Amino acid sequence: MPAIRSLAISFGLVTVPVAVVTATESHNVNFRRIHLPDNGRVRNRYICEAENREVMYQEIGQGYEMPDGRIIPITDEELENLPLPTAKAIELVAFMPTASIDPIRIGRGYYLQPRGEVAARPYVLLRKALERQSKVGVAKFALSGRERLGLLRVRGDAIVLHSMLWPDEIRDPSEVAPPPAKVTDEEIDGAMALVDTMAIDSLEAAEFRDTYTDALNEVVAAKQEHRELPEAPQPAQPGRLVDLMATLRESVAKAQAARGEDAEVKVKKQPAKKAKAKKA
Repeated sequence: MPAIRSLAISFGLVTVPVAVVTATESHNVNFRRIHLPDNGRVRNRYICEAENREVMYQEIGQGYEMPDGRIIPITDEELENLPLPTAKAIELVAFMPTASIDPIRIGRGYYLQPRGEVAARPYVLLRKALERQSKVGVAKFALSGRERLGLLRVRGDAIVLHSMLWPDEIRDPSEVAPPPAKVTDEEIDGAMALVDTMAIDSLEAAEFRDTYTDALNEVVAAKQEHRELPEAPQPAQPGRLVDLMATLRESVAKAQAARGEDAEVKVKKQPAKKAKAKKA
């Protein structure tokens, strides 16, 4: 896997030269923009406003726009040499328990590959320290034109760097929270039974597979062969929920049947609360 950048992990007085390698890959289906009457391809063109002419991609750079409208050119070399401690380093600033990290803040992952034999020992040292402490490292680093908050964790024998959102980039969840609603202990127990029935230990099962590409290939093949397009499955019609407990029991039974388990639904009941004695 080609490296997208060379950095160095810095923690305390230890420096580990690493190559940043993309840890994930995209299976997105890409479409071409076309002119509908004749299916001709539609392409982007880059027009220079000063000269009013089309320019080649190689002629395009980047610039910072000032409040008065002036453009200050900024080169890639200048970005590489910013007066910033994290411009060429992954600066570890803290360590914290893995469970303390809110998953909503975790972004794209990159493998950190040690560069050369001199980096192997401190790399393994950091990895083993993270493993034995069950902690992750919190770091600052610069990538793609901005300083980012990062998370270092262990995956197999490698260290993974995740980009993270800054605290002010997370919206307050109270804006989308539902109004107060009353649920009973029996309903909570039914929901917990459904969670237990659907619990798994790994995401490697066959059902966790992207089927969008397969469905799209079916449509493309049908159109190419001038066949009737495959029908889309009809989604369940939402209706008014009358009996929540009955719905939960049915859901548990279906989940058990899908796994070939006994369809008998057992919902643990909370002990009944004793009624308080009335005052005379």
